[in-house]
Amino acid sequence: MHAHYGSGCEPNCDGAPMILDQFDHKILQALQRNGALTNAELSELVNLSPSQCSRRRAALEASGVIEGYQARLSARELGFTIRAIVRVNLRMHGQDTDKEFSRWVERQAEVQSAFSVSGDADYVLDVRVRDLESFSDFIHERLLIQPQVAQVRSDFVLKTLKDRLELDLSTNVRG
Repeated sequence: MHAHYGSGCEPNCDGAPMILDQFDHKILQALQRNGALTNAELSELVNLSPSQCSRRRAALEASGVIEGYQARLSARELGFTIRAIVRVNLRMHGQDTDKEFSRWVERQAEVQSAFSVSGDADYVLDVRVRDLESFSDFIHERLLIQPQVAQVRSDFVLKTLKDRLELDLSTNVRG
């Protein structure tokens, strides 16, 4: 990435995290809370002109620091009342097996997040469905029939204590 129009964003060629100045930090914090802010609204929050905010925002988007914007929907209000954490172990491990399972997971609309992990499971899936019957269908009719799956263990979420998407940016600020 190039420094765009005076943005404080500075690229690092060594793969280290991008160095953000205090204005970039303020912009990112504000956009994490409300990605729908206009540049005029953003400028009032960070004490920069709308044009400076626009240039900095564009630079942060172009660099990949801002990956995109989306509305956060209420799963409960939309009828997705079941959330389960599903731990999966594969029968064998190899590049082809892992890629095949990863491609299968990517196609499953019920899987909100998926992680390859260390510990007693190979993968952890965050699954959201409307009801227990839908969950049972997902597990028995789709997941367990995958030839690479050896074992599945599920934990139902009873209560969400914290479900936050905002990153703590306080350790990546200069100026």
